[in-house]
Amino acid sequence: MIDIMLVLLMFFILSYKFAEEERILDVKIPSAEEGVPHVQQRGEIVVNFNAAGAIYVEGKEVTRKELSERLSAISRLYKNQPIRLRGDAQASYQTMVEIADVCLKAGIWNISFATQKPKDQ
Repeated sequence: MIDIMLVLLMFFILSYKFAEEERILDVKIPSAEEGVPHVQQRGEIVVNFNAAGAIYVEGKEVTRKELSERLSAISRLYKNQPIRLRGDAQASYQTMVEIADVCLKAGIWNISFATQKPKDQ
């Protein structure tokens, strides 16, 4: 039992560290009047996508198929797995919908979208 708890603790610590590094990628997220500073959920996975439609998870580019396989494996273990979609403001709406669709097909429904407050003009 203690071994399982230690493995889970390691998973959450490592996934938190990877998610922090994900924010460093050069993605200009869209702004929203109601945008608030992000408070990361424990174990949250950040899926970045740029204006060209390339998808990044844990700092590595992945295909939609690889993303689906990874998220399916995670959703079998963690039924309430949080995912944050962090897309470039110039990315197409189609790309965002396709990535959200991959998440839903993988069994992940706890999806949020990254935004920021507009910069003062």
